[in-house]
Amino acid sequence: MIQKVLIANRGEIAVRIIRACKEMNIETVAIYSTADKDALHVQLATEAVCVGGPRPGQSYLNMSNIIQAACLTGCDAIHPGFGFLSENPRFANMVEECGLIFIGPDYRIIEKLGNKTAAKKTMRDAGVPVIEGSKDALPSVQEAKELAEQITYPVIIKACNGGGGRGMRIVHDPSEFESLFYEAKAEAEVCFGNGDLYLEKYIENPKHIEVQIAGDNFGNVIHLYERDCSFQIRNQKMIEEAPCFVLSDKLREEMCESARVACQAVGYNSVGTIEFLLDKYGKYYFMEMNTRIQVEHPITEMITGVDIVKLQIRIAANQKLGLEQKDIHRNGYALECRINAEDVKKDFAPSCGTINFLNLPAGKDIRIEGAVYTGYKIPPFYDSMICKIIAWAPTRLECIKKMRIALEEFILDGVCTNEEFHYFVLHNKKFIEGSYDTSFAQSFVKELMEDGSI
Repeated sequence: MIQKVLIANRGEIAVRIIRACKEMNIETVAIYSTADKDALHVQLATEAVCVGGPRPGQSYLNMSNIIQAACLTGCDAIHPGFGFLSENPRFANMVEECGLIFIGPDYRIIEKLGNKTAAKKTMRDAGVPVIEGSKDALPSVQEAKELAEQITYPVIIKACNGGGGRGMRIVHDPSEFESLFYEAKAEAEVCFGNGDLYLEKYIENPKHIEVQIAGDNFGNVIHLYERDCSFQIRNQKMIEEAPCFVLSDKLREEMCESARVACQAVGYNSVGTIEFLLDKYGKYYFMEMNTRIQVEHPITEMITGVDIVKLQIRIAANQKLGLEQKDIHRNGYALECRINAEDVKKDFAPSCGTINFLNLPAGKDIRIEGAVYTGYKIPPFYDSMICKIIAWAPTRLECIKKMRIALEEFILDGVCTNEEFHYFVLHNKKFIEGSYDTSFAQSFVKELMEDGSI
């Protein structure tokens, strides 16, 4: 069994991993930048090591310093969390070459599924529906334009090694194609160090649904049902729910089984998700695979009772899943609201500064995943998410009502947050009915601005 884990991350996911490790009697080493010396994860871990300056490239992306910290503190494993180096095959390989355990899938699987064109081919071969588009990286803007004409507009340009909405542009008009192509390429090079792009038919206003899966080193793969992640601002998820309210049992079974079979076909050996787009005709298509723990994993834990972080650690320790598909059952509904330090009135601009006062909600079936406290100074160098509020109830409507109460109890003074925006969303008729899609959040922001609510 793993004895000591270095957590190559920060914020709430680092705290989440530390808690899971404590329950498993595993010692932890937190890494931190100079900007994070007072961070909560630093205080909760068994040990803490500063790995560099405030900017991610100096610290949380500094592979050499992170691995040295793990070796010097006697760790036998590294958990990458999400973001940063979590889906970097080179880092995963370096960890293994240094005799450490990477708590995630084999680096070759990350490489294969992290490249979007290779992942699409893998899914197509496994019989999973894939969106029409380029089969390889686009060799030139001219050939890309020709393909766009063939599959018809609108189309979407995406980074082959992308994620999180970066390196992505939607093209509705051929006259815009070239400029948007180069915009996406430049952003992909900056964000991922690789400017390769691919092209897909753009499915307008779909549902964004992801299936949580887990596989071990012995060929066993299970799914933990699905999450609806359609509420997004600029391709960034803000509210997630599990299960998806509008899926029929038949479609749910088909989609989840497709994800499970696809992962079994590639020998997937960790936890992860397969993301699908569901169109208005009830057809679903593979979009991408995340080969890591997800921000929204708590809502799946709430409806299945499975601790996904512990499961991920056990798989990395070469243990069997210990679960079969027949053991997994859905129970009730769960919602997650991502609380970001940002000013909604200023187009969701990040809001940094000191938290003068913080009150977190509590009560039956309310869960908080966070890493902030009264007196904490939010640095300007990282993602704006400061905590997640998760609610569970037997029915979706009860869950929405419970989340409203939790948001009413959430009080933070010192920086701006999006808490009030979430509260407005949970009173919107379309959201309550579950009939929203990926276009809803942006249009709802516009509606609130026009009537003076924000």
